Amino acid sequence: MTPRVILHVDMDAFFASVEQVDHPEWQGKPVIVGSDPKQRGVVSTCSYEARNYGVHSAMPSRQAFELCPEGIFVRPRMQRYQTASNAVFQIFEQFTPDIEALSIDEAFLDVTGSLRLFGDGLSIAKQIQTQIYEALGLTCSIGIAPNKFLAKLASEEKKPNGIFSVPLDQTHLLAWLGKKSIRDLWGVGPKLATLLESHNIKTIRDIQCCNPETLASWTTPLLAHHLTEISFGRDNRNVTTEHEEKSFSREHTYTQDTLDDETLRQELRWIAEDVGRRLREHNLWARTGKIKIRYTGFRTVTRQATFPQPICDDQALREMAWELLAQNLESNIPVRLIGFGVENFVANPTDETDDLFAHYAHPSLTRERQERLSHTLDKIRKRYKNQI
Repeated sequence: MTPRVILHVDMDAFFASVEQVDHPEWQGKPVIVGSDPKQRGVVSTCSYEARNYGVHSAMPSRQAFELCPEGIFVRPRMQRYQTASNAVFQIFEQFTPDIEALSIDEAFLDVTGSLRLFGDGLSIAKQIQTQIYEALGLTCSIGIAPNKFLAKLASEEKKPNGIFSVPLDQTHLLAWLGKKSIRDLWGVGPKLATLLESHNIKTIRDIQCCNPETLASWTTPLLAHHLTEISFGRDNRNVTTEHEEKSFSREHTYTQDTLDDETLRQELRWIAEDVGRRLREHNLWARTGKIKIRYTGFRTVTRQATFPQPICDDQALREMAWELLAQNLESNIPVRLIGFGVENFVANPTDETDDLFAHYAHPSLTRERQERLSHTLDKIRKRYKNQI
C-alpha cells in the first residue's frame, strides 16, 4: 500500500497576523488580540513580537500589558478572521477534498490521492504556503508525515513560516521522536506528565524503552497501549471531513491550559457570536446547542441541550453556551479546549409563544426583537469592516 501523506497546516499567529496585514504600520510590532487591558478579560492570540515579551493566549490582558506596555491591543474581529479562514480553506480545496478543520486556523489535509497531480508532499506544502502568502499576505507552518500525530508534531518543528517532513526511515524517525519531551505526546497533559516524570520518564525515548506492563502499572493498560503506540509514531486515525450544512461549530485551543472561568466565558461569547452569524447568513434556526470541553490529558466532555424553540440570535446562543459550561465544568481541572456549536436546523422558526423563549431571553426583548438586533449588528459589523 502507498503510505499516506498527511499535511498539518497551522496558520502563524493567525488573528494577530490578519491585523498586521490590515494595518501595515503594525508589521514587526507586538500586536495583542483580546480584551482591553483596562478591562477584565484575556488575550486571544498575539504576534510573535509580543510572544518575545512572554505574552501568550489565555493570559489576562492586564498581565499582558504589564509585560508589554508598548503592545498594540486589538479587539477580536471574528467575522474578518472567518473571511480570511475561508480564503485559506479555499486554497486547501485546490489540492484535496480530504480536509479536516481543527479550528479556524488549523487543518489536516490528506493529499495521498493528489500526488500525481501536484507532486510529492513537500512540493504540495510549498505550493500551499506560497499561494496563501501571495493571496493573503499570511504565513503558515506545515508538517508532513504518514499520519496525523506525526504531521501535527512536525508542524511545530520550524515555526513560523516553516515546512518540516518527518523522517520516513524508521531508525531516523524513532531518533527524532525520542529526543522530544513526553509533553509533546498526544494525550499527555501536565498531570500525566508529572506522574511519568516521577518515574524518570521524561522523553519519548524513555517511553519507547519502557516495558508496557510497567507503564500500565503506573497508568492504565489502555493508556499505556496508547502511549506506546504513539511513541513509536503509530497513529491510524483518518482525516475526516466536516459537513457544515448539518452543524455549525467553533473551537478554541489554549496554548496553556486554563482554570479561569471568566477566560472560558469570554471565549464562549466570541464563539457563540460567530456561530450565530453563520446561522443568520444561511437563514437557518437551530434547535440544539452543544458544548465541548477538553481537559488536560485530552479527556473530552460534550453535552447538549434543546432550545425551547428554534433560535438564531446571539443572546440565546451565549446564554445556552454559558449555562452548559456552568453545568458541566469540572473544578480544579485545567481546560485545554473549549467549543460550542448548534445543529438540528430548520428553515423557518416555529410559531410558538415568546414565553417559551424567556429562559434564554433578555427580560426586555422578545425573540423577534433579539433576532432583529442580531441582524442589525451583523450589518453594522459588515459596514464598519468588523471593527466592533
